[in-house]
Amino acid sequence: MLNQSVLLGKSLEELTDWVKQQGQPAYRGKQLHQWLYQKGARSLHEITVFPKQWREQLEEQPIGRSTITHRSIAPDQTRKYLLRLHDGEVIETVGIPTAKRLTVCVSSQVGCPMKCDFCATGKGGFTRNLQAHEIVDQVLTVAEDFQQRVSHVVFMGMGEPLLNTEEVVKAVKLLNQDVGIGQRSLTVSTVGVPQQIPKLAAEKLQITLAISLHASNQPLREQLIPSGGGYPLSDILADCRDYVEQTHRRVTFEYILLAGVNDTPDHAQELVQLLRGFQTHVNLIPYNPISEVDYQRPNEKRIQAFQSVLEEAKIAVSVRYSRGLEADAACGQLRANQSK
Repeated sequence: MLNQSVLLGKSLEELTDWVKQQGQPAYRGKQLHQWLYQKGARSLHEITVFPKQWREQLEEQPIGRSTITHRSIAPDQTRKYLLRLHDGEVIETVGIPTAKRLTVCVSSQVGCPMKCDFCATGKGGFTRNLQAHEIVDQVLTVAEDFQQRVSHVVFMGMGEPLLNTEEVVKAVKLLNQDVGIGQRSLTVSTVGVPQQIPKLAAEKLQITLAISLHASNQPLREQLIPSGGGYPLSDILADCRDYVEQTHRRVTFEYILLAGVNDTPDHAQELVQLLRGFQTHVNLIPYNPISEVDYQRPNEKRIQAFQSVLEEAKIAVSVRYSRGLEADAACGQLRANQSK
């Protein structure tokens, strides 16, 4: 069972209540909040504005931070981390820098139960959901390591966010209200879990919802995504239309291109029909091969041919080339390789 008394993950009001329970004045709550979320304090001992005697009394009070056990840095400066949690479990996090932004790709679960056929994380099994503070910690850890403010967060790491909707929504609100990242700079990516997209829509968040389609027809989707049979494409798209209506936010669709599997012009035409009438953006993602399966990345000619079909149909599309290919870039790959 996770320690419920960790301080990270608490709001300003909750932290103020906590310091008052410790016999401290209310303004200490604001100081604590600033040191946790802006300065990334890893222990109360670091908070030098607190009285020394009180800090010594609270030496055993957990903050809720992870430790970096491994860091890979690719030539493009993408950094991939293995973080050890309080119970010894290990998760992956990625820091992706560009000239104008620093994006963090966070995990929402330890492992993943979805078992997508092409995914390294799915091959490693599932252990547990992450709590909201464990998601926020990943962002603070990357910011500290880069010595740079994080501008964007994508829930595209290990795990299926909508199998952990409650904690993911909590984390989104913490990242927005406490860390100070705009909701429109936060993206939650899901393969699709029944009843969860409407649940997320009801929160009226201004985040970007990204749907991992990866297939242009139902039989192919069921081949690639075992859970696809229980949540047909027609139902996912209906839920997405309702999501757009409720939130007034565009949905993004993600499509991993697997050579010879889902990357032909015919597949592209099927995708056009599937998304017709949808104001959307499609991210094409050339596959990162992993050793556990035989799927391969298509060549540039096939990628461009697929993209052209969508462009001709006036569907907004871009190719998202993975960063950090030299740093075990496929999700779950670094964790799997390090555990061998």
